Amino acid sequence: MKILCQIYKSMFFATVLFVLLISCSLETEATGVINEVPVEVVKETEKSKGNLVIYSGRKESLIGPVIDQFKSISGINIEVKYGTSTEIAAQLILEGSKSPADVFYAQDPGSLGSVIDMLQQLSPDLLEKIPAWAKSDKGKWIGISGRARTLVYNTDNVKASDLPKTLNDLCDAKWKGRMGWAPTNSSFQTMITAMRKIWGEDKTKAWVKCMMANDVKVYPKNTPQVEAAGKAEIDIGLVNHYYLYKFILDAGEGDKFKARNLHLESGGPGSLVTVSSIGILSTAKNKDNAHQFIDFMISKLVQNYFVNATREYPLIEDVDIHPLLTPLHEITKANISLSDLADIQGSAKLLQEVGALPK
Repeated sequence: MKILCQIYKSMFFATVLFVLLISCSLETEATGVINEVPVEVVKETEKSKGNLVIYSGRKESLIGPVIDQFKSISGINIEVKYGTSTEIAAQLILEGSKSPADVFYAQDPGSLGSVIDMLQQLSPDLLEKIPAWAKSDKGKWIGISGRARTLVYNTDNVKASDLPKTLNDLCDAKWKGRMGWAPTNSSFQTMITAMRKIWGEDKTKAWVKCMMANDVKVYPKNTPQVEAAGKAEIDIGLVNHYYLYKFILDAGEGDKFKARNLHLESGGPGSLVTVSSIGILSTAKNKDNAHQFIDFMISKLVQNYFVNATREYPLIEDVDIHPLLTPLHEITKANISLSDLADIQGSAKLLQEVGALPK
């Protein structure tokens, strides 16, 4: 196994290092835009090394190039099923021991946690590469990339002195009609799960109700919230940190885009730092290939890909983030274990009960 990993890593270094170094260095002084260079695909000449079935709660447009690269350098035949993380978790529960999946790659740890009994223990050589806060307390999944919950706010309409310090501050009447959220989004529901663990059911329900009473606008996902904040259609949105950089970096708008992130320092659920996460099914038929794929995902080069492709935080050492991002060690993390975020279904039910989601 270790020999195989060394072989594909060596091949990957030889073929992709040049591409990633260029993509990390092409930065303009005016906007700080990093011009992305697509990951090159190496043509496979060796005999197939078997199969791997991946269930992915992350979009094909994001991880498709990474999976194609792994397929090319490993010789493994890969089949991928895409969907939302909650949809994939529900599908796994429905399939049970008959599931063809080898790997579940989710947008959040809650989705992995909801099927924790279906996952096998990961090997020590995978677990030891990821910090304790970013992996399962049972050793059944690890984080691939980090994401922080933030409030995105309009810099023209919200003064520094008016910035909220906690999520409860958003219940103030002064924010009525000025906020947005995406209650169907799995990251939002993961935050609600953190609320339920930290605050309890009653206080969480009260917060959701007060937000609705404050005429919070509903969006289908995070990107349109950030766009709306930049255009002053709303003054505050509840999102993950990296969506802002689609506009100020990737689209090259820089200071012209009138929105920025606020990392709450309260240590409450609004300060949640979570991860995209991955695990191997205990019923997997291709466990060695699954292990090889996960090892690939936490290699330095693939971590660099995520840093540049989505502005998420790397979870291994010696991978630099863009200077505009707040370093992960400077963010106050919510006082909660990510392993306690498994009950996303319970959070969706709570949102339905108070009318934030349709039943």
